[in-house]
Amino acid sequence: MQNRIVLVSDDSDFFEYLIPKLFIRKNDEIFRWSYEKFYEKMSLYKNSVIIINAENKNEEALSFLYLLKDRPVIFFAYNVNKDFELKAYQAGVLHFITPFTDDDELQAKLSLALKLASVLEKSQQYREFLVNNSIIKQDKEVFLDYENIMDKELEKIRNNASNAVLVAISPNEKTKFLIQSDKMEEIILDNIRKNDILMNYAPNKYFLILFDTNIESAEKKWAKIRGKMPEKIYAGFANILTKERRQLINEVLSKLHEAINYDKDYIERTPVADIGISGGNFKVFRQELNKKIENIIVPVFYHIQQKYNAKLFGMMIEQYCKDGVSILTIKGRNASASFTITWPGFSKINMDIEYKTANAIPSKRFSIDHNELEAGFIEDLLEQFIMEFRKEINDDNS
Repeated sequence: MQNRIVLVSDDSDFFEYLIPKLFIRKNDEIFRWSYEKFYEKMSLYKNSVIIINAENKNEEALSFLYLLKDRPVIFFAYNVNKDFELKAYQAGVLHFITPFTDDDELQAKLSLALKLASVLEKSQQYREFLVNNSIIKQDKEVFLDYENIMDKELEKIRNNASNAVLVAISPNEKTKFLIQSDKMEEIILDNIRKNDILMNYAPNKYFLILFDTNIESAEKKWAKIRGKMPEKIYAGFANILTKERRQLINEVLSKLHEAINYDKDYIERTPVADIGISGGNFKVFRQELNKKIENIIVPVFYHIQQKYNAKLFGMMIEQYCKDGVSILTIKGRNASASFTITWPGFSKINMDIEYKTANAIPSKRFSIDHNELEAGFIEDLLEQFIMEFRKEINDDNS
């Protein structure tokens, strides 16, 4: 394997002193640059060992470290104070060497740096493979193939019985046009650990796996991230535990939709299933049930109405919710459709879809238990309902 070593110094004597000590092999490459020239050339040496003469140039040497992220850098200096040494290690320097470093120690430190450079080169090759196969983004640690990535990570979490949280992240319909996805990704990646995983789910919508944490800690982490966003961004959280991917995604997207609909940064709510009959008072129970269900449905209906009213040319969306019945209707010149939710008893919630169009579209009914009612599920059904109606109207006009 060919080693590449870059020497940086404004003192030519440094090169003459150090090169004989490096035991360069025939196929190894060595480069010599002044400080000024290295600023121009550093992008060429991503997988090289870089040895910088930091003597009398402490601040300039530190500035290089901030630019040479994750690359093996060795500082040469013999008048080093503790403050500079601490700053250098914090900025990522791998080793210090001095004129008093014996040859064996120098070789040991150089050997470690070269091994690290080799690992970085293999990592870069693997990354190029991931990019070429559309698994990860070109310039960021953002995974595109969220399904396979999530399946692998969930299996690891279950096998290790470790705590982890899945987060769904998105702006709302207004702010998604005000913030660029690159900016969102940059802020999130700068504020999570290297082992946490950010995945792209849809345009401006992401999944984030936070390892070795719980919901409370994840919310604190999110508060820090959210505070750095230029626009308001929302999140939903779910403990991973032993859940399967589809179940997790439904849960976390539902909580994200609720946060957006209620205009909360994130939301904690009492599930409908948690309502109990107190003292056999069915009237009170019925009132509590109506209130809980309406608190889920009304914001979703309102959100859909605001989202689509201006987009459906020649049509109007209206909504109604009262006394155990919620209806969202679309009315056009020659066609209409309705999405009705009722909960006549204590066990089932019914959703009926009816179309009145030139071509008779069959009516549909969905029935779910109270504890299955989720804002995200309702919103997805409403989106499909509107898309199907709009397609039918367009086909009639063509």
